[in-house]
Amino acid sequence: MKPGIKTGDGPLLLAQPHGGTVIPDSILARLNHHGEARADTDWHIGRLYANLLSDTTIVSTSIHRYVIDANRDPTDESLYPGQNTTSLCPTTTFDGDEIYLEGQAPSRDEINQRQQLYHQPYHDALREQLERIHQRFGYAILYDCHSIRSLVPYLFEGQLPDLNIGTNNGSSCGAVIESAVRSACTRAPEYRTVVNGRFKGGWTTRHYGEPGRGFHAIQMELAQCNYMVEAPPWHYVDDKADKLRVILGDILKTLAKILE
Repeated sequence: MKPGIKTGDGPLLLAQPHGGTVIPDSILARLNHHGEARADTDWHIGRLYANLLSDTTIVSTSIHRYVIDANRDPTDESLYPGQNTTSLCPTTTFDGDEIYLEGQAPSRDEINQRQQLYHQPYHDALREQLERIHQRFGYAILYDCHSIRSLVPYLFEGQLPDLNIGTNNGSSCGAVIESAVRSACTRAPEYRTVVNGRFKGGWTTRHYGEPGRGFHAIQMELAQCNYMVEAPPWHYVDDKADKLRVILGDILKTLAKILE
């Protein structure tokens, strides 16, 4: 399945790997009620970032992360060794519940097939767009858009901070970029911000971030309580979202000009 691509004229690319809800019928039939619920979606992420900056490039996938996680290493190496997490083709939810009917989890051959059908095309698109931007500007900035429920005890203790910046401990982007995003967040003190806390950036951030070559990558993990209802049917809350969008717009406008 082809990823969604919206090309822009600026240096900024928004990656959205987890907003999709599509699960092919052949896979959906093998899921239990936890899998069918799709609770671990980055709900409304496209809507939240829509039209914040007119000249951004956006690459997204409509495939749900339970089919394959487009932000995981294709070799399935853990991003957070020793901590609870989910795999390339998840078999559990963020709460640790099984998502497949008994005996229906994908085999290694099926995982490889999903990687070729869904994961690789998404990353081919990311690479193509980053190279295009880099050729034009001499640099490119990948901003990886994510969100998650604010309370997920299986993955982290307590309530997640509101704005979680990930730069793989400063290695995936220039220091000026990390600092600028942090500053934009702290201009809104009502939101709690952390840098390289529980979320240091997924495979996308770590794989494409080569600041020495002019490829900068940074992840933003948002606590969903700041823009939506964190329970089915996962409603978008306009007044909360509009307030958050001001901050996100400030971040994107800052990034679009920071290396000029």
